Amino acid sequence: MSILNPNLTLEQLNGIGASMLPGHLGIEILALEQGKLTARMAVQSHHMAPNGFLHGGSVVSLADTATGYATVAHLPEGTQSFTTIELKANYFSSVKEGAVVLCVASAQHLGHSTQVWDAEVTDEASGKRLALFRCSNMVLYPKG
Repeated sequence: MSILNPNLTLEQLNGIGASMLPGHLGIEILALEQGKLTARMAVQSHHMAPNGFLHGGSVVSLADTATGYATVAHLPEGTQSFTTIELKANYFSSVKEGAVVLCVASAQHLGHSTQVWDAEVTDEASGKRLALFRCSNMVLYPKG
């Protein structure tokens, strides 16, 4: 089982993608512990679909970022990185601009060659479940 990297801070995680998609979407990592990562995103106009609700791609971006960062924080010693091999999302509800959404990623499998993470996305104010997400990642080791 992979163990949480004790040297990785929330500040480092939030800085990783500051100039990339997670930063542009305003994704913030709030907490990290063994087998779990919590993130949030304030819903703004650029997160919206034309129908006035949170775009499904914004939800996937939040969940994929949370599970990806959680994977990075739990990579086995000697690894180089990881790559996503499968992701799936189920949607149950949505929110409008001005809401804040939370994402809690939980490890389901922390193996030597793969990791599987589940993430639940909720409306921060009501706690209402918006989506469930599952991501499978392949752990990459240096060649040679």
